[in-house]
Amino acid sequence: MQRLLAVLILIASLSGCASTWVVDSNVRSYSKLDAVPAGATYRFERLPSQQAAEPQQSQLESMAGAALARVGLQKDDARPVYTAQVTARVAATLSPWADPWLYGPGWGPGWGPGYGYGYYGPRYGRGWYGGGWYGGGWYGSAFFPPAANPWYEREVGVVLRDLKSGQVVYETRARNDGPYASSGVILAVMFDAALQGFPNAPPGERLVNIPLQPRP
Repeated sequence: MQRLLAVLILIASLSGCASTWVVDSNVRSYSKLDAVPAGATYRFERLPSQQAAEPQQSQLESMAGAALARVGLQKDDARPVYTAQVTARVAATLSPWADPWLYGPGWGPGWGPGYGYGYYGPRYGRGWYGGGWYGGGWYGSAFFPPAANPWYEREVGVVLRDLKSGQVVYETRARNDGPYASSGVILAVMFDAALQGFPNAPPGERLVNIPLQPRP
């Protein structure tokens, strides 16, 4: 259903009938927080691989920082209460709607360039969680040439750790897949989806739909 919806939105957009995109993300969150004090602060924490991943990691943190601010957390490197580690994955694969006779068996998950940034822990969901990829299509055009029929799989993650105890107090991830190539736009919306309901997000996986004005 999710893929069918994405394809229908794509067709409507190309025909001039749609004014927005709907970024549909599957979100799963884990919380040990009942509430967050007003004015709670954080600083970003990076793995060694993320420290070497400039400017991409700074771009991700800017996106995540805007989403964190919208749920009441303020960045303060001098007096942080929490640390925030953010990750993202973008992988290009062949569209599930592509003609298999045209593209043959050589196309499949993992096709295209990718650069590893971060670690995502145990796999769950539909099977594409795992080692991070932050690759092609970052700020590309909204649509790939139709003949190529690509499909993009994306994931973002945020982990909050209490600095005093060293314990993880909130973990959330959002995943999305679809034909849009504008990862720089979509990942920002996915961070908002991942933090929806913070800090009392419902248990289990849920679908979060966020409308997005299309880029010109």
